[in-house]
Amino acid sequence: MELILEGIKKAFWLLFTFDPEVMGITLLSLKISGTATLVSLFLGVSVGTVVALNRFPGRRFVISLINTGMGLPPVVVGLFVTIFLWRNGPLGFLQVLYTPTAIIIAQAVIATPIIMGVSLAAIQKLPENMRLQILALGATRFQMIVILIKEARLPLLAAVMAGFGSVISEVGASIMVGGNIKGYTRVLTTATVMETSRGNFDVAIALGILLLLFSFIINAILTGVQQRERPR
Repeated sequence: MELILEGIKKAFWLLFTFDPEVMGITLLSLKISGTATLVSLFLGVSVGTVVALNRFPGRRFVISLINTGMGLPPVVVGLFVTIFLWRNGPLGFLQVLYTPTAIIIAQAVIATPIIMGVSLAAIQKLPENMRLQILALGATRFQMIVILIKEARLPLLAAVMAGFGSVISEVGASIMVGGNIKGYTRVLTTATVMETSRGNFDVAIALGILLLLFSFIINAILTGVQQRERPR
């Protein structure tokens, strides 16, 4: 219990004194996870909507793949992203392994199936007659898709929160593709693992508390938007 209290005090001290290293790690974490969430939001909503609105051979198999992807183990994602970005790998010419870009790619791979699966379910849940009514009023297919996405905005906001939560708390893939390099690719989760392995439990607890705090703030903002938008 004393160790936990020390960690809490350490967390508030690091926060209120604006410790440069901790602030740098925190800002990098938010930047990487925020970018990965935006990338996965674009890909997930786009593909999820296309699959939901179209009938084609093998559709059920594709949906099964998407649903399976929602539970992708981060370390497996880290392994394959590392292989692809390795200097002798298919994408080695990009030379982005052990950079923030590599972490963004790995986190986007993790979050995209989650957002894709929720988007797919949200669009499918809308009444099919709604599509016909929108088209009958003279809307183009693109305009219809935009309207359907607006109608499904509440579950899509939940998808964003789920996607962001999965990447901000991710550690395995981030270490594998980022290397946990101080001042460059070290984020809150990888720094917490490192401090724990060193036996600096007070610092590790402090970093963990900061991670929870910032995750709560982001999700509280998104929840506020979602609840304001809920049907009356």
